[in-house]
Amino acid sequence: MSTRTFDSPVFVKQSSGLIQEIACLEDALEFLYEWPGERRGPIHATALRACQKAFETDYPLAAARAAFVGFAKSSRILEDITTTMPWSQVNSSTAGSARGA
Repeated sequence: MSTRTFDSPVFVKQSSGLIQEIACLEDALEFLYEWPGERRGPIHATALRACQKAFETDYPLAAARAAFVGFAKSSRILEDITTTMPWSQVNSSTAGSARGA
């Protein structure tokens, strides 16, 4: 199996609340195959077909990623990690407190 890496990863929320990184076509296919049958629908089927087509042919990887993102949005599991995580923020009042002491 060849790894076809996305230009940027997609982050999705799992049922356990953990965030999963989908970095390549194989990750997306595995996620879609494991998606519960009772929650599948036409958008899932479209994303799955796009990813399968990209895996088997020269179908654009960007189109497969876009289809996966559309599925994640419609399923309300897409996570936007571009916002700063609370534990990574630096309090400006204490950031320089070690200096000049």
